[in-house]
Amino acid sequence: MPSQAYTDRSAGPIGLLLTGGGARAAYQAGVLQAISELRGAAGEQAATSPFAIITGTSAGAINAAALASHADDFQQAVNVLADVWAHIQPQQVYRSAALPAEAQGWRMLFGLVRLLGRWRRQHPRSLLDNAPLAELLRRVVPLHRVPMLMATGHLQALAVSASNYSSGEHYTFYQSAQRVAPWLRSQRIAVPGTITHAHLLASSAIPFVFPASDIAMPDGHAEYFGDGSMRQAAPLSAALHLGAERILAIGAGRLQEPQGAQAPNMLTGYPSLAQIAGHAMSSIFLDTLAADVERMRHVNQTLASLPPAARANTGLRPVELLVIAPSERIDVIASRHAAALPAGLRSMMGCPRGSSERETAQASALASYLLFDSGFTQELMALGHADAMRQRDELLVFFGWEPAAIPSKTGRIHAAYTV
Repeated sequence: MPSQAYTDRSAGPIGLLLTGGGARAAYQAGVLQAISELRGAAGEQAATSPFAIITGTSAGAINAAALASHADDFQQAVNVLADVWAHIQPQQVYRSAALPAEAQGWRMLFGLVRLLGRWRRQHPRSLLDNAPLAELLRRVVPLHRVPMLMATGHLQALAVSASNYSSGEHYTFYQSAQRVAPWLRSQRIAVPGTITHAHLLASSAIPFVFPASDIAMPDGHAEYFGDGSMRQAAPLSAALHLGAERILAIGAGRLQEPQGAQAPNMLTGYPSLAQIAGHAMSSIFLDTLAADVERMRHVNQTLASLPPAARANTGLRPVELLVIAPSERIDVIASRHAAALPAGLRSMMGCPRGSSERETAQASALASYLLFDSGFTQELMALGHADAMRQRDELLVFFGWEPAAIPSKTGRIHAAYTV
Protein backbone atom coordinates (compact mmCIF):
# COMPACT_ATOMS: atom_id res chain seq x y z
CA MET A 1 0.00 0.00 0.00
CA PRO A 2 1.47 3.40 -0.95
CA SER A 3 2.61 5.40 2.03
CA GLN A 4 1.64 8.76 0.51
CA ALA A 5 -2.03 7.89 1.07
CA TYR A 6 -1.44 8.10 4.78
CA THR A 7 0.40 11.42 4.77
CA ASP A 8 -2.77 13.11 3.51
CA ARG A 9 -4.19 14.87 6.58
CA SER A 10 -7.72 14.30 5.30
CA ALA A 11 -7.15 10.60 6.01
CA GLY A 12 -9.04 10.82 9.28
CA PRO A 13 -8.52 11.07 13.03
CA ILE A 14 -5.41 9.84 14.79
CA GLY A 15 -5.78 7.37 17.61
CA LEU A 16 -3.40 6.79 20.50
CA LEU A 17 -3.00 3.47 22.32
CA LEU A 18 -1.14 3.37 25.64
CA THR A 19 -0.60 -0.14 26.93
CA GLY A 20 -0.32 -1.34 30.52
CA GLY A 21 2.62 -2.20 32.71
CA GLY A 22 2.39 -0.53 36.11
CA ALA A 23 5.42 1.68 36.74
CA ARG A 24 6.72 0.80 33.28
CA ALA A 25 4.17 3.28 31.87
CA ALA A 26 6.58 6.09 32.78
CA TYR A 27 8.23 5.22 29.47
CA GLN A 28 5.17 6.61 27.67
CA ALA A 29 5.61 10.03 29.27
CA GLY A 30 9.09 10.26 27.75
CA VAL A 31 7.77 9.36 24.29
CA LEU A 32 5.04 11.99 24.58
CA GLN A 33 7.61 14.60 25.63
CA ALA A 34 9.56 13.90 22.45
CA ILE A 35 6.39 14.16 20.33
CA SER A 36 5.59 17.52 21.92
CA GLU A 37 9.11 18.76 21.16
CA LEU A 38 8.93 17.57 17.54
CA ARG A 39 5.59 19.27 17.13
CA GLY A 40 6.99 22.56 18.36
CA ALA A 41 10.12 22.27 16.22
CA ALA A 42 7.96 21.68 13.15
CA GLY A 43 6.20 25.00 13.77
CA GLU A 44 2.83 23.56 14.69
CA GLN A 45 0.83 26.29 16.43
CA ALA A 46 -2.31 24.40 17.44
CA ALA A 47 -2.65 23.74 21.17
CA THR A 48 -5.18 20.92 20.73
CA SER A 49 -3.90 17.39 21.13
CA PRO A 50 -2.99 15.69 17.86
CA PHE A 51 -4.84 12.61 19.13
CA ALA A 52 -8.59 12.76 18.56
CA ILE A 53 -9.12 9.26 19.94
CA ILE A 54 -7.25 8.20 23.06
CA THR A 55 -7.33 4.66 24.46
CA GLY A 56 -5.43 3.04 27.29
CA THR A 57 -5.08 -0.01 29.46
CA SER A 58 -3.92 -0.37 33.07
CA ALA A 59 -1.41 2.38 33.92
CA GLY A 60 -1.69 3.36 30.27
CA ALA A 61 -5.38 4.11 30.92
CA ILE A 62 -4.33 6.63 33.56
CA ASN A 63 -1.93 8.29 31.12
CA ALA A 64 -4.64 8.25 28.46
CA ALA A 65 -7.22 9.88 30.75
CA ALA A 66 -4.73 12.58 31.79
CA LEU A 67 -4.09 13.41 28.13
CA ALA A 68 -7.80 13.41 27.32
CA SER A 69 -8.58 15.68 30.28
CA HIS A 70 -6.23 18.30 28.81
CA ALA A 71 -6.98 17.69 25.13
CA ASP A 72 -7.27 21.43 24.52
CA ASP A 73 -3.62 21.93 25.51
CA PHE A 74 -1.35 19.07 24.53
CA GLN A 75 1.76 20.71 25.95
CA GLN A 76 0.10 21.14 29.33
CA ALA A 77 -1.10 17.54 29.28
CA VAL A 78 2.41 16.28 28.58
CA ASN A 79 3.85 18.54 31.27
CA VAL A 80 1.38 17.21 33.85
CA LEU A 81 2.21 13.61 33.01
CA ALA A 82 5.95 14.23 32.95
CA ASP A 83 5.88 16.02 36.29
CA VAL A 84 3.95 13.23 37.99
CA TRP A 85 6.12 10.43 36.63
CA ALA A 86 9.40 12.27 37.22
CA HIS A 87 8.67 12.80 40.93
CA ILE A 88 6.54 9.81 41.81
CA GLN A 89 7.14 7.83 45.00
CA PRO A 90 5.61 4.51 46.12
CA GLN A 91 3.55 6.19 48.87
CA GLN A 92 1.72 8.19 46.19
CA VAL A 93 0.45 4.95 44.63
CA TYR A 94 0.07 2.37 47.39
CA ARG A 95 0.42 1.68 51.06
CA SER A 96 2.43 -1.33 52.11
CA ALA A 97 2.37 -0.75 55.87
CA ALA A 98 -0.15 -3.59 56.22
CA LEU A 99 2.49 -6.10 55.17
CA PRO A 100 3.31 -8.19 58.22
CA ALA A 101 6.71 -7.81 59.81
CA GLU A 102 7.08 -11.60 59.71
CA ALA A 103 7.39 -11.31 55.93
CA GLN A 104 11.04 -10.35 56.30
CA GLY A 105 13.10 -13.00 54.53
CA TRP A 106 10.13 -14.85 53.05
CA ARG A 107 9.96 -15.17 49.32
CA MET A 108 6.44 -14.33 48.19
CA LEU A 109 2.99 -13.70 49.60
CA PHE A 110 1.86 -17.19 48.68
CA GLY A 111 4.72 -18.63 50.68
CA LEU A 112 3.60 -17.04 53.94
CA VAL A 113 2.11 -20.25 55.30
CA ARG A 114 2.23 -19.20 58.94
CA LEU A 115 0.10 -16.16 58.15
CA LEU A 116 -2.57 -18.03 56.23
CA GLY A 117 -4.95 -18.27 59.16
CA ARG A 118 -4.64 -14.58 59.93
CA TRP A 119 -5.27 -13.60 56.34
CA ARG A 120 -8.33 -15.80 56.16
CA ARG A 121 -9.80 -14.10 59.20
CA GLN A 122 -9.04 -10.64 57.85
CA HIS A 123 -10.38 -11.41 54.34
CA PRO A 124 -7.74 -9.24 52.62
CA ARG A 125 -8.67 -7.88 49.22
CA SER A 126 -5.16 -7.37 47.92
CA LEU A 127 -1.51 -7.27 48.80
CA LEU A 128 -1.37 -3.47 48.62
CA ASP A 129 -3.82 -0.65 49.28
CA ASN A 130 -4.10 1.73 46.32
CA ALA A 131 -6.05 4.44 48.17
CA PRO A 132 -3.16 6.90 47.61
CA LEU A 133 -3.51 6.35 43.85
CA ALA A 134 -7.20 7.26 44.04
CA GLU A 135 -6.24 10.56 45.66
CA LEU A 136 -3.53 11.18 43.04
CA LEU A 137 -6.05 10.63 40.25
CA ARG A 138 -8.45 13.14 41.76
CA ARG A 139 -5.68 15.75 41.76
CA VAL A 140 -4.11 15.23 38.34
CA VAL A 141 -6.84 13.74 36.10
CA PRO A 142 -9.76 16.21 35.85
CA LEU A 143 -12.18 13.93 34.03
CA HIS A 144 -15.00 16.44 34.56
CA ARG A 145 -13.48 18.43 31.66
CA VAL A 146 -13.94 15.64 29.12
CA PRO A 147 -17.59 16.40 28.14
CA MET A 148 -16.70 20.04 27.49
CA LEU A 149 -13.64 19.06 25.43
CA MET A 150 -15.78 16.74 23.34
CA ALA A 151 -18.47 19.36 22.87
CA THR A 152 -15.89 21.89 21.64
CA GLY A 153 -14.21 19.48 19.23
CA HIS A 154 -10.94 19.01 21.08
CA LEU A 155 -11.54 15.31 21.69
CA GLN A 156 -13.48 12.66 19.81
CA ALA A 157 -13.33 9.68 22.16
CA LEU A 158 -11.71 8.24 25.27
CA ALA A 159 -11.66 4.51 26.07
CA VAL A 160 -10.21 2.42 28.87
CA SER A 161 -10.36 -1.32 29.38
CA ALA A 162 -10.89 -3.57 32.38
CA SER A 163 -11.48 -7.25 33.11
CA ASN A 164 -14.75 -8.36 34.71
CA TYR A 165 -14.01 -10.70 37.62
CA SER A 166 -17.58 -11.99 37.64
CA SER A 167 -18.04 -12.94 33.99
CA GLY A 168 -14.40 -13.23 32.93
CA GLU A 169 -15.09 -10.96 29.97
CA HIS A 170 -12.94 -8.10 28.78
CA TYR A 171 -14.72 -4.73 28.81
CA THR A 172 -13.95 -1.55 26.92
CA PHE A 173 -15.59 1.48 28.54
CA TYR A 174 -15.77 4.41 26.16
CA GLN A 175 -17.00 7.98 26.07
CA SER A 176 -17.44 9.66 22.70
CA ALA A 177 -18.54 12.98 21.23
CA GLN A 178 -20.78 11.27 18.68
CA ARG A 179 -22.78 8.12 19.22
CA VAL A 180 -20.76 4.99 18.50
CA ALA A 181 -22.71 1.74 18.58
CA PRO A 182 -21.30 -0.73 21.14
CA TRP A 183 -19.44 -3.67 19.65
CA LEU A 184 -19.49 -7.24 20.82
CA ARG A 185 -16.88 -9.88 20.12
CA SER A 186 -16.06 -13.22 21.71
CA GLN A 187 -15.32 -12.53 25.38
CA ARG A 188 -15.14 -8.78 24.59
CA ILE A 189 -17.81 -6.20 25.37
CA ALA A 190 -17.90 -2.45 24.76
CA VAL A 191 -19.94 -0.22 27.07
CA PRO A 192 -20.59 3.48 26.37
CA GLY A 193 -20.85 5.96 29.22
CA THR A 194 -18.97 8.49 31.29
CA ILE A 195 -15.41 7.52 32.22
CA THR A 196 -14.75 7.96 35.94
CA HIS A 197 -11.83 7.51 38.30
CA ALA A 198 -13.34 4.16 39.27
CA HIS A 199 -12.74 2.98 35.70
CA LEU A 200 -9.10 4.05 35.94
CA LEU A 201 -8.61 2.29 39.28
CA ALA A 202 -10.19 -0.86 37.84
CA SER A 203 -8.12 -0.76 34.67
CA SER A 204 -4.88 -0.40 36.67
CA ALA A 205 -5.72 -2.94 39.41
CA ILE A 206 -2.85 -5.40 38.95
CA PRO A 207 -4.22 -8.83 39.97
CA PHE A 208 -3.48 -9.81 43.58
CA VAL A 209 -1.52 -6.58 44.08
CA PHE A 210 -4.33 -4.00 44.04
CA PRO A 211 -8.01 -4.42 44.97
CA ALA A 212 -10.73 -4.79 42.39
CA SER A 213 -12.83 -1.70 41.68
CA ASP A 214 -16.61 -1.69 41.51
CA ILE A 215 -18.16 -0.01 38.48
CA ALA A 216 -21.83 0.85 38.01
CA MET A 217 -23.25 -0.89 34.95
CA PRO A 218 -25.87 0.68 32.64
CA ASP A 219 -28.74 -1.01 34.51
CA GLY A 220 -27.53 0.38 37.83
CA HIS A 221 -25.99 -2.68 39.49
CA ALA A 222 -22.27 -2.77 40.26
CA GLU A 223 -19.73 -5.34 39.13
CA TYR A 224 -16.08 -5.76 40.09
CA PHE A 225 -13.24 -5.29 37.65
CA GLY A 226 -9.49 -5.70 37.59
CA ASP A 227 -6.57 -4.86 35.35
CA GLY A 228 -7.53 -4.28 31.73
CA SER A 229 -4.50 -6.15 30.43
CA MET A 230 -6.02 -9.45 31.55
CA ARG A 231 -7.74 -11.26 28.69
CA GLN A 232 -7.07 -8.35 26.34
CA ALA A 233 -6.87 -10.15 23.01
CA ALA A 234 -6.94 -7.11 20.71
CA PRO A 235 -5.59 -3.91 22.31
CA LEU A 236 -5.80 -1.98 19.03
CA SER A 237 -9.49 -2.67 18.45
CA ALA A 238 -10.99 0.12 20.59
CA ALA A 239 -9.25 2.90 18.64
CA LEU A 240 -10.36 1.31 15.39
CA HIS A 241 -13.99 0.90 16.44
CA LEU A 242 -14.02 4.53 17.58
CA GLY A 243 -12.95 5.70 14.12
CA ALA A 244 -9.17 6.04 14.11
CA GLU A 245 -7.59 5.98 10.65
CA ARG A 246 -4.04 6.13 11.99
CA ILE A 247 -2.84 4.76 15.32
CA LEU A 248 0.24 5.44 17.38
CA ALA A 249 0.80 2.62 19.87
CA ILE A 250 3.24 3.18 22.72
CA GLY A 251 4.19 -0.02 24.50
CA ALA A 252 5.75 -0.62 27.89
CA GLY A 253 7.95 -3.57 26.98
CA ARG A 254 9.98 -4.78 24.03
CA LEU A 255 7.80 -6.32 21.33
CA GLN A 256 10.43 -8.89 20.51
CA GLU A 257 13.91 -9.84 21.64
CA PRO A 258 16.87 -9.99 19.28
CA GLN A 259 17.70 -13.48 18.10
CA GLY A 260 19.73 -15.26 20.77
CA ALA A 261 19.14 -12.55 23.40
CA GLN A 262 19.18 -13.74 26.99
CA ALA A 263 17.12 -12.27 29.80
CA PRO A 264 19.06 -11.05 32.83
CA ASN A 265 17.13 -13.46 35.06
CA MET A 266 17.59 -16.43 32.73
CA LEU A 267 19.66 -18.28 35.27
CA THR A 268 20.26 -21.95 35.89
CA GLY A 269 18.42 -23.76 38.64
CA TYR A 270 14.82 -23.84 39.74
CA PRO A 271 13.06 -20.47 39.21
CA SER A 272 12.12 -18.40 42.24
CA LEU A 273 8.49 -17.48 42.89
CA ALA A 274 9.38 -13.87 42.03
CA GLN A 275 10.78 -15.03 38.70
CA ILE A 276 7.63 -17.02 37.95
CA ALA A 277 5.40 -14.10 38.98
CA GLY A 278 7.41 -11.72 36.80
CA HIS A 279 7.00 -14.07 33.84
CA ALA A 280 3.25 -14.20 34.46
CA MET A 281 3.07 -10.40 34.66
CA SER A 282 4.90 -10.08 31.35
CA SER A 283 2.44 -12.48 29.75
CA ILE A 284 -0.45 -10.34 30.98
CA PHE A 285 0.96 -6.93 30.14
CA LEU A 286 3.31 -7.30 27.19
CA ASP A 287 2.36 -10.16 24.92
CA THR A 288 -1.00 -8.98 23.58
CA LEU A 289 0.23 -5.89 21.71
CA ALA A 290 2.89 -7.89 19.89
CA ALA A 291 0.29 -10.51 18.96
CA ASP A 292 -2.18 -7.88 17.72
CA VAL A 293 0.48 -6.14 15.64
CA GLU A 294 1.51 -9.46 14.14
CA ARG A 295 -2.12 -10.28 13.38
CA MET A 296 -2.56 -6.96 11.60
CA ARG A 297 0.59 -7.59 9.58
CA HIS A 298 -0.68 -11.00 8.47
CA VAL A 299 -4.07 -9.57 7.49
CA ASN A 300 -2.35 -6.86 5.49
CA GLN A 301 -0.17 -9.38 3.69
CA THR A 302 -3.25 -11.41 2.84
CA LEU A 303 -5.04 -8.37 1.47
CA ALA A 304 -2.05 -7.42 -0.63
CA SER A 305 -2.23 -10.81 -2.35
CA LEU A 306 -5.88 -10.36 -3.35
CA PRO A 307 -7.09 -8.77 -6.61
CA PRO A 308 -8.58 -5.27 -6.10
CA ALA A 309 -12.14 -6.49 -6.58
CA ALA A 310 -11.72 -9.20 -3.98
CA ARG A 311 -10.13 -6.77 -1.50
CA ALA A 312 -13.12 -4.44 -1.83
CA ASN A 313 -15.42 -7.21 -0.60
CA THR A 314 -13.43 -8.17 2.50
CA GLY A 315 -14.85 -5.56 4.87
CA LEU A 316 -11.30 -4.58 5.83
CA ARG A 317 -9.91 -1.07 5.74
CA PRO A 318 -6.31 0.15 5.70
CA VAL A 319 -4.91 1.64 8.90
CA GLU A 320 -1.49 3.12 9.43
CA LEU A 321 0.09 1.91 12.64
CA LEU A 322 3.25 3.33 14.15
CA VAL A 323 4.63 1.46 17.15
CA ILE A 324 7.13 2.83 19.66
CA ALA A 325 8.37 0.39 22.29
CA PRO A 326 11.37 0.22 24.61
CA SER A 327 14.66 -0.53 22.91
CA GLU A 328 16.14 -1.85 26.16
CA ARG A 329 14.94 -4.48 28.61
CA ILE A 330 13.05 -2.71 31.36
CA ASP A 331 13.73 -5.51 33.84
CA VAL A 332 17.44 -4.79 33.43
CA ILE A 333 16.79 -1.15 34.31
CA ALA A 334 14.62 -2.24 37.25
CA SER A 335 17.41 -4.40 38.65
CA ARG A 336 19.45 -1.22 39.18
CA HIS A 337 16.66 0.34 41.25
CA ALA A 338 15.27 -2.63 43.20
CA ALA A 339 16.55 -1.19 46.48
CA ALA A 340 13.98 1.61 46.16
CA LEU A 341 11.08 -0.79 46.77
CA PRO A 342 9.53 -0.75 50.25
CA ALA A 343 11.27 -3.23 52.54
CA GLY A 344 8.25 -5.53 52.86
CA LEU A 345 7.93 -5.88 49.11
CA ARG A 346 11.63 -6.50 48.65
CA SER A 347 11.49 -9.28 51.19
CA MET A 348 8.44 -10.93 49.68
CA MET A 349 10.11 -10.84 46.27
CA GLY A 350 13.14 -12.53 47.72
CA CYS A 351 15.49 -9.55 47.40
CA PRO A 352 15.88 -7.90 50.81
CA ARG A 353 18.83 -5.62 51.43
CA GLY A 354 22.05 -7.50 50.90
CA SER A 355 20.52 -9.85 48.31
CA SER A 356 22.80 -11.50 45.82
CA GLU A 357 22.97 -10.35 42.20
CA ARG A 358 21.14 -13.53 41.22
CA GLU A 359 18.27 -12.89 43.64
CA THR A 360 17.90 -9.29 42.47
CA ALA A 361 17.93 -10.34 38.82
CA GLN A 362 15.28 -12.99 39.42
CA ALA A 363 12.96 -10.44 41.03
CA SER A 364 13.61 -7.59 38.59
CA ALA A 365 10.79 -8.35 36.14
CA LEU A 366 8.19 -8.39 38.91
CA ALA A 367 9.77 -5.36 40.58
CA SER A 368 9.55 -3.32 37.38
CA TYR A 369 5.74 -3.19 37.65
CA LEU A 370 5.78 -1.85 41.23
CA LEU A 371 8.84 0.43 41.15
CA PHE A 372 6.98 3.72 41.43
CA ASP A 373 10.23 5.44 42.31
CA SER A 374 11.49 8.61 40.64
CA GLY A 375 14.95 7.18 39.96
CA PHE A 376 13.48 4.31 37.97
CA THR A 377 10.76 6.33 36.25
CA GLN A 378 13.11 9.09 35.20
CA GLU A 379 15.38 6.54 33.54
CA LEU A 380 12.37 5.08 31.72
CA MET A 381 11.28 8.54 30.59
CA ALA A 382 14.75 9.24 29.22
CA LEU A 383 14.62 5.94 27.32
CA GLY A 384 11.17 6.78 25.92
CA HIS A 385 12.37 10.19 24.78
CA ALA A 386 15.46 8.71 23.11
CA ASP A 387 13.47 5.93 21.40
CA ALA A 388 10.95 8.42 20.01
CA MET A 389 13.71 10.67 18.72
CA ARG A 390 15.23 7.68 16.94
CA GLN A 391 11.93 7.39 15.08
CA ARG A 392 11.79 11.14 14.44
CA ASP A 393 11.37 10.91 10.68
CA GLU A 394 8.56 8.39 10.97
CA LEU A 395 6.76 10.53 13.54
CA LEU A 396 6.99 13.64 11.38
CA VAL A 397 5.48 11.81 8.42
CA PHE A 398 2.86 10.10 10.57
CA PHE A 399 1.57 13.41 11.93
CA GLY A 400 2.12 15.34 8.70
CA TRP A 401 4.49 17.79 10.34
CA GLU A 402 6.98 17.61 7.50
CA PRO A 403 5.87 17.60 3.84
CA ALA A 404 8.84 15.69 2.41
CA ALA A 405 8.38 11.99 1.78
CA ILE A 406 10.67 10.18 4.19
CA PRO A 407 11.46 6.48 3.68
CA SER A 408 9.79 4.12 6.13
CA LYS A 409 11.87 2.45 8.82
CA THR A 410 11.34 -0.44 11.21
CA GLY A 411 8.36 0.00 13.49
CA ARG A 412 6.03 1.45 10.85
CA ILE A 413 3.37 -0.90 9.59
CA HIS A 414 0.77 -0.36 6.89
CA ALA A 415 -1.98 -2.51 8.25
CA ALA A 416 -5.59 -3.43 7.77
CA TYR A 417 -8.17 -4.31 10.37
CA THR A 418 -11.79 -5.34 10.34
CA VAL A 419 -14.21 -3.18 12.32
